Amino acid sequence: MSRGKTGRMRKINELMREIVAEEVAELKDPRIGFVTVTGVDTTPDLRHAVVYYSVLGAKGEEMATDSALASAAARIQRAVASQTSLKFTPVLEFQVDPAISSGDRIDRILRRLDEEGGRE
Repeated sequence: MSRGKTGRMRKINELMREIVAEEVAELKDPRIGFVTVTGVDTTPDLRHAVVYYSVLGAKGEEMATDSALASAAARIQRAVASQTSLKFTPVLEFQVDPAISSGDRIDRILRRLDEEGGRE
């Protein structure tokens, strides 16, 4: 991938993240918890995009939010189409951001190690 195309894809991903975050914030679905859209990864052909998000709350809230976002995907895609001038409007797929859970796990491990180190 050329350097220019990488920069272009970064701009597209950030634009998509902003639009999706605005649209998610406007959703009135009671299943949606406190959601943060953390990133978007669009394929180079602009046909698909994975939207990464995090949900503050319990696993049940995360599952309900996932269902609500899947239901709202077409509405959010239409908003992306109307607010961008992309050749194609990517099909959106919502996924919980794995980096958030990995960071939480690392944080728990570090706290446990710190506590164990304090006992010696």
